[in-house]
Amino acid sequence: MGTYLITGATGGIGTAVAELLRERGHDLLLTGRSPERLDGLAATLRGGANAATQVINRGAVASPPRAAAIGTIPLDLTEPRRIEASLAEAGIPVRLDGVVHAAGMVHLGTVADTEADEWMEHLSVNLVSAAELTRLLLPALRAAEGHVVFVNSTAGLRANPEWSAYAASKFGLRALADSLCAEEPSLRVTTVYPGRTATDMQRRVRAQEGHPYAEDDFAAPETVARVLVAALETPRDAVVSDVTVRPNPSRS
Repeated sequence: MGTYLITGATGGIGTAVAELLRERGHDLLLTGRSPERLDGLAATLRGGANAATQVINRGAVASPPRAAAIGTIPLDLTEPRRIEASLAEAGIPVRLDGVVHAAGMVHLGTVADTEADEWMEHLSVNLVSAAELTRLLLPALRAAEGHVVFVNSTAGLRANPEWSAYAASKFGLRALADSLCAEEPSLRVTTVYPGRTATDMQRRVRAQEGHPYAEDDFAAPETVARVLVAALETPRDAVVSDVTVRPNPSRS
């Protein structure tokens, strides 16, 4: 089993990824802004339906299932310069099989109305912190010939009105992934581009757009997580470099 660090672990896609990896018996390092929410998620994952599955071989001597380790690291991604100190305090394993960058934020606004502070917050959370965290974790990722997954957005493929700051940060994340892939041949790098997904962030977006939120109109975070984990589980003779996951319009 491997060890995976997940940013934005208490968000919709991050939690769904953590649940799937936990079911497979992997060790997890969960990061997020709220220590209380991280502790609650970790407690949930340690028991109940999300406990690691035990495979039983008939005729073999029964052995207790391995208990996957689940750790938490509070990180404020609006302050990328503080990430190094937070990791040093928490301690990072010498080998890391994967990092899933699932954290993100969005606030809609026209170019005319979006001030510098909002641009800086988008870039800090969605891009600069991902770059800094990846940089700091590279030794552990290289040791395991690990996998880096960036949860991007279809806004990272096309920018629409009022999405300039968010889209710019996601276009930058795409560039980060491309450069990392070229610079680190021992690593596998995947970018997942979800379309609209049924998460709390999507609920806030719909409120900003002045539209009602209907969960069935969007892809489930569990569906996006399944695609992402499938990329992680792809045999090492190949890499899923880019994958787009959009809601099925026939369900609307």
